[in-house]
Amino acid sequence: MWEFLASIFCTLFGTCEDSNCRAVSYANVDHTVCTYAVDEIEVRLFLSSTNGRPFGRFSKLEASLKETEHQPLMLMNGGMYHADLLPVGLYVENSREEKQVSTKAGWGNFHLLPNGVFWGRDGKLGVSETKSFLNTKQKVDFATQSGPMLVIEEKLHPKFLKDSDSLKIRNGVGVSENGTTVHFAISHRPINFWNFGRLFQTELQTPNALFLDGTVSALKTQSMSRGGWRDLGPMIGVFPRK
Repeated sequence: MWEFLASIFCTLFGTCEDSNCRAVSYANVDHTVCTYAVDEIEVRLFLSSTNGRPFGRFSKLEASLKETEHQPLMLMNGGMYHADLLPVGLYVENSREEKQVSTKAGWGNFHLLPNGVFWGRDGKLGVSETKSFLNTKQKVDFATQSGPMLVIEEKLHPKFLKDSDSLKIRNGVGVSENGTTVHFAISHRPINFWNFGRLFQTELQTPNALFLDGTVSALKTQSMSRGGWRDLGPMIGVFPRK
């Protein structure tokens, strides 16, 4: 009985222990940060099931994976999407480009330039500002574009305001300078871009970090869950390397 109640409590409040995830407090806001050694994991993106319809929920993706794969160490929403759950910007899954890159400015967080790309190739992971990513002309195994960038070459996004009152639940990703470690973070309470960016810049020390989304932000590991109350578009899956 107590184990059941503990499971419910940790699902609701994200208090479960996980060997790769820890609580990090910054700017008086608690976050869950999940950190992985890049050479020990495989990262994949997921959008649609075999019927062509977006999964929408982690539970539907997990049900699909049970038949063919190991269960993921972590799932997180992986970039902005339209009402039909399809990606706003670049989306590459299993080396196949399913949505082209967007470089235009405009309204909303995605178009608060510069935005960026979280990508993987041959076991290497990276976060790059969009134009820098395009300049490399590299073929990738996966890529998801979102925005804005949180940290760009060790500096905060130039349009962030320290005293901004735009507060949202937020999640993002950053890779260590030597490329050996990837950090996924989600805030427990609303936070502004300045402070969320500073989490990656100063606490996690990632020279480049990317905002994935806000409000809909969700995280699920084998022992905890945060968010996930709304349908999601692209999803990031972290698996043990085979």
